[in-house]
Amino acid sequence: MAEQKQVARPLSPHLQIYKPMLTMMMSITHRITGVALYGGTLLVVWWLAAAAHSDAYFAVVQGFFGHWFGKLILFGFTWALVHHALGGIRHFIWDMGRGFKLPTVEWMVRANVIGSILITVLLWLIAYGVKS
Repeated sequence: MAEQKQVARPLSPHLQIYKPMLTMMMSITHRITGVALYGGTLLVVWWLAAAAHSDAYFAVVQGFFGHWFGKLILFGFTWALVHHALGGIRHFIWDMGRGFKLPTVEWMVRANVIGSILITVLLWLIAYGVKS
């Protein structure tokens, strides 16, 4: 049998090789917010189940969400929802074959970050304005 010569194959690039870019960080954040939305959905189910169970149990759940820690969780859930939705719109634009030029990509990523923060704060301001 003939002896086969081993060819040194290139290694796949790794995170240690890539320079972190905003689009890379946004991709990771989009995945994390997607996972966080599962947890937030469980909280919504908990709230609905408590409402269906009894007034006393609903008061307990409302007390949790009314506490500063519960509000922090709800604020994070709101941001994750808005951020993920804006990221989905950005991906939809890319699916249509538009927005692939580097300046446009960078602009859309920055708009996603800034827009998600502003919309979340605006929603909470409106919610507390209506409550008062």
